[in-house]
Amino acid sequence: MRVKLGRSFGWLWSAYAVSTYGTWLAFGAFPLIAVQVLHSSAFAVSVLEAAGLAVAAVVAFSLGPWVEHRPKRPVMIAMDLIRFVAVASTPIAYVLGLLSYGQLLVVSVISGTASIAFSAASGAYLKYLLRGDHLLIANGRFEGTSWAATAAGPPLGGALIGVLGPVVTVMADALSYLLSALGVLRIRGGDIAAPRDRTTRLRGADLLAGWRFILHDRALRRLFLNSILVSGLIMATAPLLAVLLLGQYHFPAWQYGLAFGIPALGGFAGARLSARLVTRYGRYRVMIASGWLRSLFPLGLAFVRPGIPGLLTVIVVEGLLITCMGIYNPIYATERLQRTPMNRTAQVLSTWSATSKLLQAALIVIWGVLATLTSPLTAITMSGVLLLATPLLLPRRMDLSAAESGVLTEGVRAV
Repeated sequence: MRVKLGRSFGWLWSAYAVSTYGTWLAFGAFPLIAVQVLHSSAFAVSVLEAAGLAVAAVVAFSLGPWVEHRPKRPVMIAMDLIRFVAVASTPIAYVLGLLSYGQLLVVSVISGTASIAFSAASGAYLKYLLRGDHLLIANGRFEGTSWAATAAGPPLGGALIGVLGPVVTVMADALSYLLSALGVLRIRGGDIAAPRDRTTRLRGADLLAGWRFILHDRALRRLFLNSILVSGLIMATAPLLAVLLLGQYHFPAWQYGLAFGIPALGGFAGARLSARLVTRYGRYRVMIASGWLRSLFPLGLAFVRPGIPGLLTVIVVEGLLITCMGIYNPIYATERLQRTPMNRTAQVLSTWSATSKLLQAALIVIWGVLATLTSPLTAITMSGVLLLATPLLLPRRMDLSAAESGVLTEGVRAV
C-alpha cells in the first residue's frame, strides 16, 4: 500500500524531480560546448569539471550557517532562481557571440554552490515536514527519482543535443530550475529556521560547526568518512571509464550510453525495495549488507575488455553496484537526518556535501595523474582495491545506539 506523505511533500518531491531530470537531460552538454563551440583541450575540460566542484565546495562551507538560520523555502527558491539565471546565461551569451571558457567556469561554480545550499535547505525542510519511518519512505522516493532520471535523462539529452545542439539543451536545464522554484512556491504551511542572536555576527568558528558536530558523533563520523571516500573513489574513475571505453576500446556512443543507462534502473529498483527490506530485516542489517556490497562490486571493472563481453561486464558490474547504492542511500540519508538535531541539519548537510565534492575534485585529479603514469584500467583497478577497505568505516550497532542517546541529549540542550 502506497504511503501518503502529504501535499507539501508532493510539491517538494516534484520540485526535486523536475530539476533532477533537467540536470540529467543536459548531462555532458557543458563539456560538449567547451569542445565543440570553444574548442577547449581535454585538460581544459577536466579543469572545468574539477575546478567547478572544488570552488563550489569551498564557497558552500560559508553558506551552512547562513542557510541554518533562515526559513528554508525562501532559500530553496532563491537557489533555484540563481541556478536558472546562471545556467540561462550560457545560451544567451552564445547567441550574442560572447560565450567564453571563463563564463562556463563561473557558471559551473555558481550552479554547484547553489545546488549544495538548495540540498541543505531541502534536507532540513524534509526533516521538518516528516517524522519517523516516513523519512525513509521519502528518501527512497528521492533516490528512485534520481536513478530514473539518470537512466532516462542522458539518452533523451543525447537525442536533443544531436537534433538541437548542446546550447538549447542547456536552456532546457535552466528552465527546469525555474519550474522547481515554482513547485517550492506552491508548498503551503510552516517553515523552520534555527534561532540566532541578532546581536552576534557570524564568526569563523561557526563555519566549522558542521564538522565539529559530525566528528563528535561516532556514528555520524563513520557514516561521513565512509560516504565521502566511497563516492570520491567511484567518481574518480568516471572520466577514466570514458577514456577507456570510448578512446581505447572504441565503444560506439550508443553502447557507452547503454553501459550506464541500463544499470541506473537497478538504482530505481533498489530505492523502491529499500523500505521493504528494512521492514523485513531491520535497518541496521540492510544498511551494513548493502554498504559492504556497494564497495565490493567496483573491482569487477578491472576485468573490462573490448567488445560485447566488455560491454556486458560494465552493465552487470554497474548494475549490481547501483542497485546496492539504491538500497543503501535512503537508509543512510535517513540515519543522518534522524541523528542530527533540527537546528543543525542544514549546516551538517552543507558541510557533508561540500566536503564530499572537494574530495571528489581532488581524487579526479589524482586518478587522472595515476592513469597518465600507468593506464586507465590500472587506475580503475586501484580504486576498486581501495574501495574494499571502506566498509570498515561503516558504523557498528553500538555506535548507532550511542549516537541515538547523544542526539537526544543534544535535542534537550537545544530546547
